[in-house]
Amino acid sequence: MRDMLVHLHNRNYALHRLISSSEFIVMGSKHFLKPLPLTVPVAPLSSSSSSSSAQNAQLFHRYMLPFRKNPFKSSSNFHPLAVRTSVFRYSSLARIPGPVTLEGAEQKTQGSIRLSVLIKKLEELGIEGHSCQPGQYYSLLCPKCQGGESVEKSLSLFISHDGNSSLWICFRAKCGWKGSMRAFADERLSYVRLNQTAKVKKREITEEMLSLEPLCDELLAYFSERMISAGTLKRNAVMQRSYGDQIVIAFTYRRNGALVSCKYRDVNKKFWQEQDTEKIFYGLDDIKDKTDIIIVEGEMDKLAMEEAGFRNCVSVPDGAPASVSPRDVPPPEKDTKYQYLWNCREYLEKASRIILATDGDPPGQALAEELARRLGRERCWRVQWPKKNEVDYFKDANEVLMYLGPEALKEVIDYAELYPIRGLFGFRDFFHEIDAYYHRVLGDELGLSTGWRRLDDYYNVVPGELTIITGVPNSGKSEWIDALICNLSESFGWKFALCSMENKVREHARKLLEKRIKKPFFDVRYGQSLERMSLEELEQGKEWLSETFYLIRCEDDCLPNITWVLDLARAAVLRYGVRGLVIDPYNELDHQRPNSMNETEYVSQMLTLVKRFAQHHSCHVWFVAHPRQLHNWIGGPPNLYDISGSAHFINKCDNGIVVHRNRDPEAGPIDRVQICVRKVRNKVAGTIGDAFLSYNRITGEFMDWDADARRK
Repeated sequence: MRDMLVHLHNRNYALHRLISSSEFIVMGSKHFLKPLPLTVPVAPLSSSSSSSSAQNAQLFHRYMLPFRKNPFKSSSNFHPLAVRTSVFRYSSLARIPGPVTLEGAEQKTQGSIRLSVLIKKLEELGIEGHSCQPGQYYSLLCPKCQGGESVEKSLSLFISHDGNSSLWICFRAKCGWKGSMRAFADERLSYVRLNQTAKVKKREITEEMLSLEPLCDELLAYFSERMISAGTLKRNAVMQRSYGDQIVIAFTYRRNGALVSCKYRDVNKKFWQEQDTEKIFYGLDDIKDKTDIIIVEGEMDKLAMEEAGFRNCVSVPDGAPASVSPRDVPPPEKDTKYQYLWNCREYLEKASRIILATDGDPPGQALAEELARRLGRERCWRVQWPKKNEVDYFKDANEVLMYLGPEALKEVIDYAELYPIRGLFGFRDFFHEIDAYYHRVLGDELGLSTGWRRLDDYYNVVPGELTIITGVPNSGKSEWIDALICNLSESFGWKFALCSMENKVREHARKLLEKRIKKPFFDVRYGQSLERMSLEELEQGKEWLSETFYLIRCEDDCLPNITWVLDLARAAVLRYGVRGLVIDPYNELDHQRPNSMNETEYVSQMLTLVKRFAQHHSCHVWFVAHPRQLHNWIGGPPNLYDISGSAHFINKCDNGIVVHRNRDPEAGPIDRVQICVRKVRNKVAGTIGDAFLSYNRITGEFMDWDADARRK
């Protein structure tokens, strides 16, 4: 018997090679090559074997299969564990083209070459496609997830009719691996485009076909332990099926009472489903014409909801994703992972209130978000599972039913809350923040003292606000800001990011150190009258500089733009705990803008970015902006509307301050500095008014102006 098989195989193997050869020429009748209707092993067989002919005959007949288009594709994926066995692979000679013409031979040869190259590329990715043929769908083991715990053949592979391309997707929710591959990238697809999914005819199944049976006493007892009654099981047509030496639970998926699909579960909580069946919700008929529906993550949770009195509940068929997809929701025809939503669209359109009662773990919350994205957040609600102990929460509906009972589960649904919509809130969402504000939990709700008693009556530093500083040149704007942040550092331990483009680093360091140590950096010229800071004080001051200030500077000749500055400031907030940002001055930034945008629009957009940064990071921002050239200036302080560029500087800021120093000895002391608070949005933090400070030119200090003491 084996000798006959060897002879047949070798003859047909040679014939197949002859036809596949590019040098093959057909002569005579086009029916010269007529395939033999036999099925033989593909791999060559050796004529020398120690096995008996009877054993070989038995082995052959054991693996002989009736011819069909795809002899090895199972009609059902009824396997809790996919068993991979090493068996002979057989190929029907019917795949060799019968009627051959001179034109067709070359096309068939090219198709074989493309298919061989494509399969080789797929195998390099771990996809076992050696038995796959063009124009077919195959269910294979996913090389990425290996089918999960149940070793489910969850990878669907399709090869185009011309054998040049393929596409695949893993239908396991926690994997979802998908992709496409071409044999030759420069060839066009003949029959299918990779961005389209060919529709597959769904299988029609019956309870008899699947050998489903009523639940046995053992499974009824199992459900009873989980607080699921026999009546609920019967109404939901929960059945069982025998598999080898074990019995598995069969959850029947139905539409209008007809069986559409079936999902199996064994006692070890391993799941698998019938292949090539339509994806729908479990319990779909229970939400027909309902305006309020509940969506849960598993069949057991659906049954638990019914025990609590809620029949208007369905379960998703495929579990939860690992995380929320960062991409936009694809169109329905490409939304393969959530195809069950689109298949049940007519059942969901009438619902005005959809309660998402998915699991409380991260995948369950990701599923809720994915469902809300597709169903519309405006009609979605969500549940808060009760606490199990001081740390943990109950995970799902069935767990609440088991440990707390049906009344507790009913209460969870009754107290479901609106699903959050990004950017849309109610005051209730901020009650905890309002309470903290009332009780002044943070301590900075009324603003932080500037360090100058007279100025505190008008201006205090509130985290998250924007202060615009202006003043004529050489009026001491930068000096006053340096003195202010030194006071905040000493009194409250604040740290700062400094984008001071008019200062050299060493000069800025000198100014800050003199204000901190209250001694001049040098003992010449301006500092001759006071003792110079010692080397020990310098080292202590350097340590303070290092721990308090972080510099934002361009290391090349280009000008920084506001986005670049805010990105680095954000990094400083997160890395170093910075609470304040100084940008000094506005005109040193790069202000390139589109031709269609005028300066007013640009300034408005820029200040919006700065305010959002300040509010989001609870960081106070001081922004220095010079006034435009003042004509007929008579020495008085400028107005905030005099700032060069746009009135938006005063319109958008939280606080507006003008720093002005007297230059005329006849008008008053030249060391007197006027701090003009011209705008305060938050009345809790201050009001409009003027405060006067004295300026020490040697140390750079500012002190409260005491007119009475000076008269004496």
